[in-house]
Amino acid sequence: MNTEKRLFGLIGRTLKHSFSANYFANKFKEEQIKNTQYELYELETIEAFESLKQNPALVGLNVTIPYKKEIIPYLDQLDPIAEEIQAVNTIKFDQGKLIGYNTDVIGFEQSVRKLIGRKRVKNALILGTGGAAEAVAYTLDKLNIHCQMASRSKGDIRYEDITKKYLSEVRLIVNCTPLGTFPDVHQAPDIPYKALTKKHLLFDLVYNPEKTLFLERGELKNCSIMNGYSMLVGQAEASWKIWNTELISTV
Repeated sequence: MNTEKRLFGLIGRTLKHSFSANYFANKFKEEQIKNTQYELYELETIEAFESLKQNPALVGLNVTIPYKKEIIPYLDQLDPIAEEIQAVNTIKFDQGKLIGYNTDVIGFEQSVRKLIGRKRVKNALILGTGGAAEAVAYTLDKLNIHCQMASRSKGDIRYEDITKKYLSEVRLIVNCTPLGTFPDVHQAPDIPYKALTKKHLLFDLVYNPEKTLFLERGELKNCSIMNGYSMLVGQAEASWKIWNTELISTV
């Protein structure tokens, strides 16, 4: 029997909002997975990863804000999707190599398909321009949904360009910013919520709290809403499969 401890975890700057450790702890218990642990690693800077990666028990890591792009120079190889997106949320320690993947695309696609259902969606607005936003944009392009990214300093459009007229031509709005995440639950992206209608679909990658201010405001306008919990589950299970597949580095 193999009694060697296998260690997994999540790296990010602030992780008090994360459900990942509890999710995997429950998974290990329910599926009777022994000698396995999932930890949270708060890194003040990405440079701290150099020390963390030396832990011989590490098998795999997830990556969250703000390191999904910054982690890339520390990796030996990227799978094709992560290479195209230039964002990584999953790392596999594979025979001395660190290989980056992006399972956000899997979790988001599974979830957003449920939100969209049979509705016809041609245009989408992505709030944010970070690593998660890149994964969302990749997925929407795959689903033949035209999208633009909004931010205050870069992206396709600025927040001040998101007018009532602009929103009238967009059906799906995806919040990829951390605004509204616990404990700062009274924050929300700065868009004209009065312009929202029942035709709009709002997806928030944030899952803690269950209903962010962004989603609450959309719900008041009769929008269809969804938080990021199902995406968390989808990407987590995809990560677990990667970590436990032999010779994954050959793909």
